[in-house]
Amino acid sequence: MKPLSGVGLGWRRQLAHRIDQETELGFVEVLAEHLNPTAPLPAPLVRLKERGLPMVLHAVSLGLGGAEPPDPRRLDTLARLAERLGAVCVSEHVAFVRAGGIESGHLLPVARGDEALDLLAENVRLAQAALPVPLALENIATLFEWPEPAYTEAEFLTGLLSRTSTLLLLDVANLYANALNLGTDTAAVLAAVPPERLAYVHVAGGVRHGALYHDTHAHPVPSGPLDLLETLAAQLGPVPALLERDDHFPSPEELTAELRAIEAACARGVARWKSEVAQRPELHAVTSSAPEVRP
Repeated sequence: MKPLSGVGLGWRRQLAHRIDQETELGFVEVLAEHLNPTAPLPAPLVRLKERGLPMVLHAVSLGLGGAEPPDPRRLDTLARLAERLGAVCVSEHVAFVRAGGIESGHLLPVARGDEALDLLAENVRLAQAALPVPLALENIATLFEWPEPAYTEAEFLTGLLSRTSTLLLLDVANLYANALNLGTDTAAVLAAVPPERLAYVHVAGGVRHGALYHDTHAHPVPSGPLDLLETLAAQLGPVPALLERDDHFPSPEELTAELRAIEAACARGVARWKSEVAQRPELHAVTSSAPEVRP
Protein backbone atom coordinates (compact mmCIF):
# COMPACT_ATOMS: atom_id res chain seq x y z
CA MET A 1 0.00 0.00 0.00
CA LYS A 2 1.30 3.44 -0.93
CA PRO A 3 2.49 5.35 2.16
CA LEU A 4 1.09 8.71 3.20
CA SER A 5 3.25 11.69 2.32
CA GLY A 6 3.36 15.45 2.48
CA VAL A 7 1.20 17.72 4.64
CA GLY A 8 -2.42 16.87 5.35
CA LEU A 9 -5.44 18.58 6.88
CA GLY A 10 -8.24 17.26 9.07
CA TRP A 11 -11.49 17.32 7.09
CA ARG A 12 -14.25 19.32 8.73
CA ARG A 13 -17.47 20.53 7.11
CA GLN A 14 -16.39 24.12 7.84
CA LEU A 15 -13.19 23.48 5.87
CA ALA A 16 -14.69 21.40 3.06
CA HIS A 17 -14.66 24.20 0.49
CA ARG A 18 -11.10 25.16 1.43
CA ILE A 19 -9.93 21.56 1.11
CA ASP A 20 -11.75 21.22 -2.22
CA GLN A 21 -9.64 24.08 -3.58
CA GLU A 22 -6.34 22.94 -2.06
CA THR A 23 -4.19 21.22 -4.65
CA GLU A 24 -1.08 20.68 -2.52
CA LEU A 25 -2.55 18.54 0.27
CA GLY A 26 -0.94 15.14 0.66
CA PHE A 27 -3.89 13.55 2.46
CA VAL A 28 -6.91 14.24 4.69
CA GLU A 29 -8.22 12.72 7.90
CA VAL A 30 -11.96 12.25 8.43
CA LEU A 31 -13.58 11.88 11.86
CA ALA A 32 -15.63 8.70 11.97
CA GLU A 33 -18.01 10.09 14.59
CA HIS A 34 -18.90 12.96 12.24
CA LEU A 35 -20.20 10.58 9.57
CA ASN A 36 -23.61 8.95 9.44
CA PRO A 37 -22.86 5.24 8.88
CA THR A 38 -26.16 4.66 7.05
CA ALA A 39 -26.28 7.84 4.95
CA PRO A 40 -24.35 8.57 1.74
CA LEU A 41 -20.93 10.16 2.16
CA PRO A 42 -20.97 13.97 2.06
CA ALA A 43 -20.51 15.18 -1.51
CA PRO A 44 -17.17 16.92 -0.77
CA LEU A 45 -15.72 13.62 0.49
CA VAL A 46 -17.00 11.83 -2.61
CA ARG A 47 -15.14 14.41 -4.72
CA LEU A 48 -11.94 13.89 -2.74
CA LYS A 49 -12.28 10.13 -3.14
CA GLU A 50 -12.78 10.52 -6.90
CA ARG A 51 -9.74 12.81 -6.97
CA GLY A 52 -7.69 10.01 -5.44
CA LEU A 53 -6.62 12.01 -2.38
CA PRO A 54 -5.58 9.53 0.35
CA MET A 55 -7.91 9.54 3.34
CA VAL A 56 -7.56 8.28 6.91
CA LEU A 57 -10.59 7.42 9.07
CA HIS A 58 -9.99 8.80 12.58
CA ALA A 59 -12.02 7.59 15.58
CA VAL A 60 -12.33 8.67 19.21
CA SER A 61 -14.85 6.29 20.79
CA LEU A 62 -13.45 2.73 20.68
CA GLY A 63 -11.85 3.00 24.11
CA LEU A 64 -9.12 0.47 23.43
CA GLY A 65 -7.46 1.21 26.79
CA GLY A 66 -10.46 0.05 28.80
CA ALA A 67 -10.84 -3.27 30.61
CA GLU A 68 -13.71 -4.31 28.34
CA PRO A 69 -13.09 -5.49 24.76
CA PRO A 70 -14.02 -3.09 21.96
CA ASP A 71 -17.70 -3.08 21.05
CA PRO A 72 -18.21 -5.26 17.94
CA ARG A 73 -20.89 -2.87 16.70
CA ARG A 74 -18.51 0.08 16.83
CA LEU A 75 -15.86 -1.97 15.05
CA ASP A 76 -18.35 -3.00 12.37
CA THR A 77 -19.33 0.63 11.82
CA LEU A 78 -15.68 1.66 11.51
CA ALA A 79 -15.00 -1.20 9.09
CA ARG A 80 -17.92 -0.23 6.84
CA LEU A 81 -17.02 3.47 6.91
CA ALA A 82 -13.37 2.68 6.09
CA GLU A 83 -14.45 0.64 3.07
CA ARG A 84 -16.90 3.29 1.83
CA LEU A 85 -14.33 6.03 2.28
CA GLY A 86 -11.54 4.02 0.69
CA ALA A 87 -9.45 4.82 3.77
CA VAL A 88 -5.79 3.82 3.80
CA CYS A 89 -6.00 3.16 7.54
CA VAL A 90 -8.08 3.70 10.67
CA SER A 91 -6.56 5.63 13.57
CA GLU A 92 -7.63 5.67 17.23
CA HIS A 93 -6.19 6.65 20.61
CA VAL A 94 -4.28 5.00 23.43
CA ALA A 95 -7.03 5.88 25.89
CA PHE A 96 -10.12 4.68 27.68
CA VAL A 97 -13.41 6.48 27.36
CA ARG A 98 -15.97 4.38 29.26
CA ALA A 99 -16.37 1.87 32.08
CA GLY A 100 -19.46 -0.12 33.02
CA GLY A 101 -21.40 1.58 30.25
CA ILE A 102 -20.71 5.08 31.60
CA GLU A 103 -19.14 7.47 29.08
CA SER A 104 -16.39 9.80 30.31
CA GLY A 105 -16.76 12.31 27.52
CA HIS A 106 -12.97 12.56 27.37
CA LEU A 107 -9.93 10.66 26.19
CA LEU A 108 -8.51 9.46 29.50
CA PRO A 109 -5.01 8.09 30.08
CA VAL A 110 -4.24 4.41 30.42
CA ALA A 111 -2.39 3.34 33.56
CA ARG A 112 1.18 2.63 32.49
CA GLY A 113 1.60 -0.83 33.99
CA ASP A 114 1.83 -4.41 32.74
CA GLU A 115 -1.79 -5.35 33.34
CA ALA A 116 -3.11 -2.31 31.48
CA LEU A 117 -0.59 -2.85 28.71
CA ASP A 118 -1.65 -6.48 28.26
CA LEU A 119 -5.33 -5.48 28.11
CA LEU A 120 -4.59 -2.71 25.64
CA ALA A 121 -2.59 -5.04 23.41
CA GLU A 122 -5.38 -7.64 23.39
CA ASN A 123 -7.99 -4.99 22.53
CA VAL A 124 -5.77 -3.73 19.74
CA ARG A 125 -5.51 -7.24 18.29
CA LEU A 126 -9.31 -7.61 18.39
CA ALA A 127 -9.73 -4.27 16.61
CA GLN A 128 -7.15 -5.16 13.98
CA ALA A 129 -8.90 -8.44 13.25
CA ALA A 130 -12.20 -6.61 12.65
CA LEU A 131 -10.89 -3.82 10.43
CA PRO A 132 -10.25 -4.14 6.68
CA VAL A 133 -7.32 -1.70 6.77
CA PRO A 134 -4.34 -1.13 9.11
CA LEU A 135 -4.82 0.43 12.55
CA ALA A 136 -2.70 3.32 13.85
CA LEU A 137 -2.75 4.40 17.51
CA GLU A 138 -2.28 7.94 18.83
CA ASN A 139 -0.73 9.19 22.06
CA ILE A 140 -3.09 11.52 23.94
CA ALA A 141 -2.72 14.77 25.85
CA THR A 142 -3.82 14.57 29.48
CA LEU A 143 -3.79 16.71 32.61
CA PHE A 144 -3.21 13.80 35.01
CA GLU A 145 -1.43 10.47 35.27
CA TRP A 146 -2.21 7.37 37.27
CA PRO A 147 -0.10 7.08 40.44
CA GLU A 148 3.22 5.26 40.41
CA PRO A 149 3.46 4.33 36.72
CA ALA A 150 5.66 1.32 36.02
CA TYR A 151 6.75 2.75 32.68
CA THR A 152 7.55 6.13 31.21
CA GLU A 153 5.48 7.24 28.24
CA ALA A 154 8.32 6.22 25.90
CA GLU A 155 8.62 2.79 27.53
CA PHE A 156 4.87 2.22 27.43
CA LEU A 157 4.79 3.15 23.75
CA THR A 158 7.66 0.77 23.06
CA GLY A 159 5.86 -1.99 24.94
CA LEU A 160 2.68 -1.49 22.94
CA LEU A 161 4.52 -1.59 19.62
CA SER A 162 6.47 -4.69 20.64
CA ARG A 163 3.29 -6.56 21.70
CA THR A 164 1.25 -5.69 18.58
CA SER A 165 1.64 -4.95 14.90
CA THR A 166 -0.20 -1.65 15.16
CA LEU A 167 1.11 1.47 13.47
CA LEU A 168 1.77 4.71 15.33
CA LEU A 169 0.07 8.07 14.91
CA LEU A 170 2.40 10.37 16.81
CA ASP A 171 0.74 13.58 17.98
CA VAL A 172 3.52 16.10 18.62
CA ALA A 173 1.00 18.63 19.96
CA ASN A 174 -0.14 16.13 22.60
CA LEU A 175 3.49 15.32 23.39
CA TYR A 176 4.23 19.04 23.77
CA ALA A 177 1.23 19.47 26.10
CA ASN A 178 2.31 16.54 28.28
CA ALA A 179 5.85 17.87 28.46
CA LEU A 180 4.60 21.22 29.78
CA ASN A 181 1.94 19.83 32.12
CA LEU A 182 3.50 16.57 33.31
CA GLY A 183 7.20 16.79 32.50
CA THR A 184 7.10 14.06 29.82
CA ASP A 185 10.53 13.41 28.27
CA THR A 186 9.92 14.40 24.65
CA ALA A 187 13.37 13.29 23.47
CA ALA A 188 12.79 9.77 24.82
CA VAL A 189 9.40 9.50 23.12
CA LEU A 190 10.75 10.70 19.77
CA ALA A 191 13.68 8.31 20.04
CA ALA A 192 11.24 5.44 20.66
CA VAL A 193 9.48 5.89 17.29
CA PRO A 194 10.44 3.13 14.83
CA PRO A 195 10.44 4.59 11.31
CA GLU A 196 8.79 1.51 9.84
CA ARG A 197 5.82 1.81 12.23
CA LEU A 198 5.05 5.54 11.88
CA ALA A 199 1.84 6.08 9.89
CA TYR A 200 1.70 9.88 10.21
CA VAL A 201 1.97 12.80 12.65
CA HIS A 202 -0.64 15.14 14.16
CA VAL A 203 0.05 18.85 14.69
CA ALA A 204 -2.40 21.19 16.43
CA GLY A 205 -2.63 24.41 18.38
CA GLY A 206 -3.45 25.22 21.96
CA VAL A 207 -3.38 27.90 24.60
CA ARG A 208 -1.99 28.44 28.09
CA HIS A 209 -4.31 28.84 31.09
CA GLY A 210 -2.04 29.93 33.91
CA ALA A 211 0.43 27.13 34.54
CA LEU A 212 -1.43 24.67 32.31
CA TYR A 213 -1.32 24.23 28.55
CA HIS A 214 -4.63 23.27 26.94
CA ASP A 215 -4.47 21.35 23.65
CA THR A 216 -7.53 22.94 22.03
CA HIS A 217 -7.28 22.35 18.27
CA ALA A 218 -8.82 25.83 18.13
CA HIS A 219 -5.78 28.12 18.38
CA PRO A 220 -2.68 28.73 16.25
CA VAL A 221 0.08 26.12 16.38
CA PRO A 222 2.86 27.34 18.71
CA SER A 223 6.53 26.79 18.00
CA GLY A 224 6.84 23.85 20.41
CA PRO A 225 5.01 21.19 18.35
CA LEU A 226 6.75 22.42 15.20
CA ASP A 227 10.13 22.03 16.90
CA LEU A 228 9.22 18.46 17.87
CA LEU A 229 8.12 17.75 14.29
CA GLU A 230 11.42 19.07 12.98
CA THR A 231 13.34 16.90 15.44
CA LEU A 232 11.35 13.83 14.40
CA ALA A 233 12.06 14.47 10.71
CA ALA A 234 15.73 14.99 11.57
CA GLN A 235 15.72 11.50 13.10
CA LEU A 236 13.60 9.63 10.55
CA GLY A 237 13.64 11.59 7.32
CA PRO A 238 10.43 12.63 5.52
CA VAL A 239 7.32 12.17 7.68
CA PRO A 240 3.67 12.83 6.72
CA ALA A 241 2.16 15.45 9.04
CA LEU A 242 -1.44 16.62 9.39
CA LEU A 243 -2.93 19.81 10.84
CA GLU A 244 -5.95 19.40 13.11
CA ARG A 245 -8.35 22.32 13.51
CA ASP A 246 -11.71 21.76 15.20
CA ASP A 247 -13.00 25.21 16.15
CA HIS A 248 -12.44 28.96 15.67
CA PHE A 249 -11.54 28.24 12.07
CA PRO A 250 -9.03 30.77 10.73
CA SER A 251 -9.09 32.66 7.47
CA PRO A 252 -7.88 30.83 4.36
CA GLU A 253 -4.66 32.86 4.51
CA GLU A 254 -3.99 31.90 8.14
CA LEU A 255 -4.76 28.25 7.45
CA THR A 256 -2.40 28.22 4.49
CA ALA A 257 0.31 29.83 6.63
CA GLU A 258 -0.05 27.06 9.24
CA LEU A 259 0.16 24.35 6.57
CA ARG A 260 3.29 25.98 5.14
CA ALA A 261 4.80 26.26 8.65
CA ILE A 262 4.33 22.49 9.08
CA GLU A 263 5.84 21.91 5.66
CA ALA A 264 8.81 24.12 6.55
CA ALA A 265 9.41 22.31 9.86
CA CYS A 266 9.43 18.99 8.02
CA ALA A 267 11.81 20.40 5.41
CA ARG A 268 14.23 21.68 8.05
CA GLY A 269 14.22 18.31 9.75
CA VAL A 270 14.78 16.43 6.50
CA ALA A 271 17.70 18.72 5.65
CA ARG A 272 19.30 17.83 9.00
CA TRP A 273 18.58 14.14 8.39
CA LYS A 274 20.19 14.26 4.94
CA SER A 275 23.26 15.93 6.40
CA GLU A 276 23.52 13.19 9.03
CA VAL A 277 23.06 10.46 6.41
CA ALA A 278 25.78 12.01 4.27
CA GLN A 279 28.15 11.84 7.22
CA ARG A 280 26.99 8.35 8.24
CA PRO A 281 25.90 6.43 5.11
CA GLU A 282 25.01 3.34 7.13
CA LEU A 283 21.89 5.21 8.33
CA HIS A 284 20.55 5.50 4.79
CA ALA A 285 19.50 1.87 4.52
CA VAL A 286 17.36 2.21 7.64
CA THR A 287 15.63 5.56 7.23
CA SER A 288 15.82 6.59 3.58
CA SER A 289 12.23 5.80 2.64
CA ALA A 290 8.86 6.45 4.25
CA PRO A 291 7.23 3.42 5.85
CA GLU A 292 4.36 1.64 4.15
CA VAL A 293 0.93 1.76 5.76
CA ARG A 294 0.27 -1.93 6.27
CA PRO A 295 -1.48 -4.33 8.65
